[in-house]
Amino acid sequence: MFDRLYDTSEQANVQFVGFATERTRYDFGIVYTTAFFGKPMVICMQTNRSCLLDYDDLDHLAHLQRAFQLREEEAEEVSVFLKQLIPYMQFVDQY
Repeated sequence: MFDRLYDTSEQANVQFVGFATERTRYDFGIVYTTAFFGKPMVICMQTNRSCLLDYDDLDHLAHLQRAFQLREEEAEEVSVFLKQLIPYMQFVDQY
């Protein structure tokens, strides 16, 4: 009835961070895992929206805008802040 694609468990590191700018406040949870090509899962606590992001993804402001429903200037602020937390990693081949 179902084709199970994967079913794994791991102990993941989770970091909760909050910051405020002149415009708004942000609260994120960041789940660091070896799954999903090593990309951390970033969760916006206000909107419950999440996406997988690596350091290079933070340069794509349009992606951040769509993922977290941000205006351009907000996406820039989030990008700058998350670049301090999300490490640069080489692409990890998962399959």
